[in-house]
Amino acid sequence: MSRANPSPGTQLLTNWHRLRSLPFGPRLFSWAVGRTAPYTGTVGGVYTHVEPGYARVELADRRGVRNHLASIHAVALVNLAEMTSGVALMTALPPGVRGIVTGLSIEYRKKARGRLACETRAPIPDAVANGLTESLTHNVHATITDASGDTVAVATVHWRLSPPTP
Repeated sequence: MSRANPSPGTQLLTNWHRLRSLPFGPRLFSWAVGRTAPYTGTVGGVYTHVEPGYARVELADRRGVRNHLASIHAVALVNLAEMTSGVALMTALPPGVRGIVTGLSIEYRKKARGRLACETRAPIPDAVANGLTESLTHNVHATITDASGDTVAVATVHWRLSPPTP
């Protein structure tokens, strides 16, 4: 049985810094994230900026993510929010701290059409910064905007953070 990467945030940042300036580097990075978390890759979002505690992902409006109302499907939006929050949070966590999504909530404010951008800032809780000793729930917020800057949706991703295993 394979074990999870004890330091996924470090690996994500290393890969981002290595790939971001290459031709198609952000797409290659996004593909690699999608290979690690296969469902995440199905939406086709492209990371455009990654730093510790922050991620930005763009999503092109295309037939594969649309609904019957000719707008981007609600589940594609929540997937976009989850994938953005995951990289933002993982890059902020110290090695060994594990995170898993335990819930998602989203408020849809406007029909989603055209190129979208999702941004997440994920500051780590004080308990993690001070050396996490027991599991806790941490909420991370993601905002999805359209090309005109209007907010399309706001999501809260509920993460369960667990301390390193000895």
